[in-house]
Amino acid sequence: MSTLGTARPTPNAWWVGVVCGLATFVDTGITTGIPIALVLFQALKPDMPGLSPTEVGLLTGALTAGVAIGSLAGGRLGDHWGRRTVFLITMALTAVGAAIPLLGVALPTLLLGVSLIGVGVGADLPVALATISEAANDRNRGKILVFSNLLGGFGILLAVLLAINFGAAGPAGGLVIFGTFAAVALGVLLLRLTIPESASWLAARDERRAGIHTVRAERVRLRDFGHAPYRRPFFTLIGYYTLAAMATSVAGSFGTFVAVNVTGASIAEYNSWTTLAMPAAIVAAIWFMAVVDTKLRMSYYVVGAVGVVVANLLPVIFGFSLPALIITTVATVFFSAFCFETIMKVWTQESFPTMLRATAQGTVYAVSRFATAGLNIVTPALVLLNPSALYVGVSVLAGAGFFVGWLGFRRNARNEFDLESALVSSQEDLTAMSGAEGERP
Repeated sequence: MSTLGTARPTPNAWWVGVVCGLATFVDTGITTGIPIALVLFQALKPDMPGLSPTEVGLLTGALTAGVAIGSLAGGRLGDHWGRRTVFLITMALTAVGAAIPLLGVALPTLLLGVSLIGVGVGADLPVALATISEAANDRNRGKILVFSNLLGGFGILLAVLLAINFGAAGPAGGLVIFGTFAAVALGVLLLRLTIPESASWLAARDERRAGIHTVRAERVRLRDFGHAPYRRPFFTLIGYYTLAAMATSVAGSFGTFVAVNVTGASIAEYNSWTTLAMPAAIVAAIWFMAVVDTKLRMSYYVVGAVGVVVANLLPVIFGFSLPALIITTVATVFFSAFCFETIMKVWTQESFPTMLRATAQGTVYAVSRFATAGLNIVTPALVLLNPSALYVGVSVLAGAGFFVGWLGFRRNARNEFDLESALVSSQEDLTAMSGAEGERP
């Protein structure tokens, strides 16, 4: 047993949750705002300067692919180098990437900028989430993760407000969106300087260096994901989240594109109505915070899954109109709070030990984002070809993904934090016993 690292002070868990949870704010804000900016760079007519629909799809796909690459690399590096080192570098990379398009909006410049943004955001999320979960305890871990995910709703709100206020400004409005997120990333970077390294990661590192045999110190290899008890949650999370993410990316990344090119709505008009999704997100998040650390989480997961699938079918049933798209967006935001991003984060953080936690989270994100990137590249063409068929397809993908998640986690799941807490307790008991024996005459 090890006693290394157990005496290190732990920062306030809610402060860590807010500062590191801003990774979700930046992620959702950028993945919502940048596609809107790209629409503003779109040529109004085929013979006019600007991006073509194909180039909009290419750049959106590059953003998503960058997130995938960053997730894969950032999670692994966070387990090897430490959480703090990686999340400082990644937020700096995001700020630089968002600032690059301010130098010019030619395709190569935009491609470089959105790729760097994607890598920075993708690499940041796994280590930020691991930092949050390791600073929390079993009584508040789920609540803080839900709260950090709620910050993502405010990121979307920022993107929407920018679209409302600058949606009629053309390319200049797109530059405002990029510049805003560059400033936001810089501000988050400064706040990150107040967060110390994860005590759990430091303890695991010290145990590994000292050759002390514990699960959190020894389970560090990628092949550990292929063996019990990690194989089932690992492949369940990849399958479930990949399918669900592909489905939700159509509404999340291309809602504005669909509204403009299918219903004829303006960017400002569509995004003004989508602000209704924010109250829905807040209500759902507060509701889920009350149950996420209880046995009711799976019941809410099922209700949310059914709600998301039905919501995506509404435009198909009632026709592609602005009201139908708004109802779909608001309903999807509300119901996904119970079955998508938040519960995936909770399950991932609970299912793996310290030195595999960020790697697992990053791998889940990476696989899903690679698949989503492929879909994003062709989504504009599919929207223009047959939007009804596209929305039926994403509903099927969502239903399949949520079913995989239900199969994998319908029974009580293994919680690595309980095992690591027991390890620390046994270390403290052993230390106390050793001290008592030393005091005997």
